[in-house]
Amino acid sequence: MKHARRRHNRLRARVASTTGALAVILGAGVGSAAAAGKGTGTPVTAAAALDDAAQAPHQAALDAAQAAALDDEAHVPPGQAAPAPGQAAPPEATPAPPDATPAPAPGQLTLPAPTGRYGVGTVDLHLRDAKRMDPWVPGQQRELMVSLWYPATHTSRYPAALLPNSQQVLPGGVTLPTTAGHTGAPVARKAGKLPVLLYSPGGRGNRATGTALVQDLASRGYLVVTIDHTHDTGDVAFPDGRHEVSMLPPGTKSRDLIDVRAADTHFVIDQLAEIARGHNPDVEHKPLPHGLTQAASTKHVGMFGASLGGGSVAAAMHADSRIDAGVNLDGQLFGSSADKPLDRPYMLFSSEHHNRNSDQSWRRLWKNLHGERLDLKLRGSGHNSFVDNQVLFPQAPGAFGITPEVMQQALGTIDPNRSIEVQRTYVAAFFDKHLRHRHSHLLDGPSHHYPEVDFIR
Repeated sequence: MKHARRRHNRLRARVASTTGALAVILGAGVGSAAAAGKGTGTPVTAAAALDDAAQAPHQAALDAAQAAALDDEAHVPPGQAAPAPGQAAPPEATPAPPDATPAPAPGQLTLPAPTGRYGVGTVDLHLRDAKRMDPWVPGQQRELMVSLWYPATHTSRYPAALLPNSQQVLPGGVTLPTTAGHTGAPVARKAGKLPVLLYSPGGRGNRATGTALVQDLASRGYLVVTIDHTHDTGDVAFPDGRHEVSMLPPGTKSRDLIDVRAADTHFVIDQLAEIARGHNPDVEHKPLPHGLTQAASTKHVGMFGASLGGGSVAAAMHADSRIDAGVNLDGQLFGSSADKPLDRPYMLFSSEHHNRNSDQSWRRLWKNLHGERLDLKLRGSGHNSFVDNQVLFPQAPGAFGITPEVMQQALGTIDPNRSIEVQRTYVAAFFDKHLRHRHSHLLDGPSHHYPEVDFIR
């Protein structure tokens, strides 16, 4: 707890120019409570560190590396701001295939290209909840930054989007990836009404941390909305130049974070409904991509998240019945959501050493799942296998301050690209079944095509 408090105090004191460069690694890390000397065997996630003073040794090493990297941010030159959206093009006759990904510059990290039939568009929106005060900053209305990712056309006419991080350059001159998204590109009309997927990141992580999975789902025809939960992440950059850093007081409980995240998610769905009704909820009234109003719909909504974000999915489903299905990527649950009956489809997807036997919150939740329920395990994976760290860390471990030992403990032994392929396939199959009524036998049981996936009965 002492280490967590020091980090939070440092984040609270840090000015905007020294935050955000390594937000992609925040929300990382899971340790076994048994390794930390606990008797329950319940894993200690990055979120759990807020609740529990004991951390696994490798998690402490990872946290130390993250803290050191964050302290270096003041010496890292700021990156370029994300390009402004382009002008809307006329509607297309047929969906355009994804454009070839440009070759990365020397020293630039990369993410695997999306595999769906569509190109990918993206737009960042600034949302303000006039009915709710910020729970972490007295006297301030709740404000969020979200990114919308969607199937797009004419993408070559629009600038490739950077990750939504306030700084793009890591120590050693390594730069974060350029995404497959194109800022402001028009929605692919042939994709029709788009089912919505909401993404909540891990504790202390930002909305960029799951981009490899997010942009792939968009290329398959989903409107994916990634959410920054302001003040429980390291840095959120707003269009007016403000940088809102973590403001969590010492002793903040993960269950309180999850409650706030559930309320944030409910509000974001409301704003998507406003877009579908022809309104623009962006505070600065940024032009929306052409075709978004016609494509947006809240009739079919799913939610997924990693680590604390995954642990927030059940609470968000309890808070909002519009969420039809949920996926928890290796996230421990906190609070009461594990003990409430849930009658909608829900999938648990765990790392190698995290399951219902080692996590009481998963065991309690499982008993209360009355819709379709799945419990999958990805062999050879670590907790960080469910975020972009799995492909970023190996490309430049020095830039992240990660030793080979810590990297293996965080990522496991599975090939990162294979891990992403497996997750993309199973998450898409689950949401295709429950939001699009496209049944796949992949979810019926083990597959020889994906021997890394165990079905836990």
